[in-house]
Amino acid sequence: MRKYLAIWVTKFLIWAGKVAGKAGSSTPGRFGLKICPSLLADLASQVKEGIFVVCGTNGKTTTNNLLCAALRSEGKTVVCNNVGANMLNGVATAFIAAADMRGRLAADYACIEVDEASTLRVFPHFHPNFLVLTNLFRDQLDRYGEIDITMDIFKKALALSPETKLIVNADDPLSVALAVESGHPCVCYGVNEDTGFSQYAAQETKEGRFCRLCGAELVYRFYHYSQLGDYACPSCGFHRPDPTYAATQVNTNSGIQFTVEGRRFSVDYHGFYNVYNMLAAYAAARESGAGLEHFQQVLDDYHPQNGRMERFSLAKPVVLNLAKNPAGFNQNISALLEDGGSKDVIVLINDNEQDGQDVSWLWDVDFERLKQANVVSFGVCGIRGRDMQVRFKYAGIHAQLYTGVEEAVRNMLPSNAETLYVLVNYTGLFATHNVLKRMETQGGGKHE
Repeated sequence: MRKYLAIWVTKFLIWAGKVAGKAGSSTPGRFGLKICPSLLADLASQVKEGIFVVCGTNGKTTTNNLLCAALRSEGKTVVCNNVGANMLNGVATAFIAAADMRGRLAADYACIEVDEASTLRVFPHFHPNFLVLTNLFRDQLDRYGEIDITMDIFKKALALSPETKLIVNADDPLSVALAVESGHPCVCYGVNEDTGFSQYAAQETKEGRFCRLCGAELVYRFYHYSQLGDYACPSCGFHRPDPTYAATQVNTNSGIQFTVEGRRFSVDYHGFYNVYNMLAAYAAARESGAGLEHFQQVLDDYHPQNGRMERFSLAKPVVLNLAKNPAGFNQNISALLEDGGSKDVIVLINDNEQDGQDVSWLWDVDFERLKQANVVSFGVCGIRGRDMQVRFKYAGIHAQLYTGVEEAVRNMLPSNAETLYVLVNYTGLFATHNVLKRMETQGGGKHE
């Protein structure tokens, strides 16, 4: 009866959240687990073929959603927390939502994005068959602390699930070192060639500058961004492994194109980091045994959402993207540089608990590069909008301060720029999405 009650209450709260216009992705699961603590373990045990967990600092949501879409294209039934609710309660909500009223779950796979700090809370409920690790960068200092703390959490979580196979970014020395130290079975994906970003990337702030195994400084043949690239330790021999799934012939001049396993794939949006997201999803699905004959169609049908290069049609195209740490923001700036058209840029910065209240990371972002991005005007808003305005001032950029994102959008839409980019950190994402969606609906625009 506890199980049934937990399912009924959770499903009611999911429904009520949708009626109220809320995401309804975490709170229902919290009540479900409070009523029946074993419910998540029960439901996860019913997954027939395998559970994927996707972790890492950046790219989790896009990678997880692409992986889910790829498996569904193979005719599989998949449980997925696709809105990015990646802590224990959000994971529970996803499983309960997919079950019927009697707690029966008909699923071949589960694709579950999990927050790095939450792995120790999630893994006692189920042991994933695969863990996809996208990258490890410095994130919110007052929540995660230094990167060593995150890696220690991962190691403890993996110790709870010794049979889990790791699918790791070969270009990230921190991710590879974690895989080596864990002793888990591992397969890698990566970009096998110099993509031309070395000159800039060599100057970026890096977390993986020193060898995790012996402490010596790593030597790079080339960089992609941050610490990602072709590296080797001159002291202990630690080096970038040859990836099983290697991207070659990468081109980001017009959209993104790359080749893996002799197959050529392309998408029409920008951001080199998306190569890693697509490659990680491809590698994970292939490790499940999927043939992926329809992967290009998956990419064609996939529309970035939940603030991941999400496009809105207003008076001109508006692109919403999440940027919550230095590595992510620098890649957003690179994506803007890849778009040669004229643009306006709004940056929204909050310092709520989920964002991290220490915003010193803004000074590790290379906003100076935006002066080369053909930007017509800059706007800032959010709780720490003034801090962002000061950061822009020191970058040699004048930015107008607005009281909120809607005011900023309405004031900047009439400019002669071709596209408006809105870059927000975590707690600004859902509210900004809702504002843009409402404005789009009122204007009769088409959401992409």
